[in-house]
Amino acid sequence: FFFNDTATTEIYTEQIVGSVRCVQETGTWDRTFISASADWTVKIWDYKYKYPIMSFDLGTQVVDAVWAPYSSTVFATATLEKLYVYDLNIDKYGRLVELGISKHKLTNLAFSLKESIILVGDMQGCVTLATLSPNLSKGIDKKVPDDQPEGCLLYTSD
Repeated sequence: FFFNDTATTEIYTEQIVGSVRCVQETGTWDRTFISASADWTVKIWDYKYKYPIMSFDLGTQVVDAVWAPYSSTVFATATLEKLYVYDLNIDKYGRLVELGISKHKLTNLAFSLKESIILVGDMQGCVTLATLSPNLSKGIDKKVPDDQPEGCLLYTSD
């Protein structure tokens, strides 16, 4: 979809206080998209409504948010320090995964198109592969190991 109307664009910009880090369509629902911003929030929008239909306050700057390609209810978001995964089908307000995976500040996320894997980039140019439970029914709470390898590819698993 495209915004071809200045009034529509202004409605969305009035609802976000900090800079917007990313915006992404769900790919499944034609009218729904997600935004992540420096005002500490991740918001889910339906472009027919003036206000977000859901909002999650993470208490710190949010750098990215992405929808899982294999589920219309799963999305991941990253702050500078942690990765979070939500499944709206299981819990509409709580996160299922909270994972500190890098000693460096996180910058962006991408889901694998075929697996329950999230790729996480950081400010040092490293990429971490986080393997999630296929059904996402159990939360993962892992800490960054003190002996994390210096290389740029770290595998974590459940």
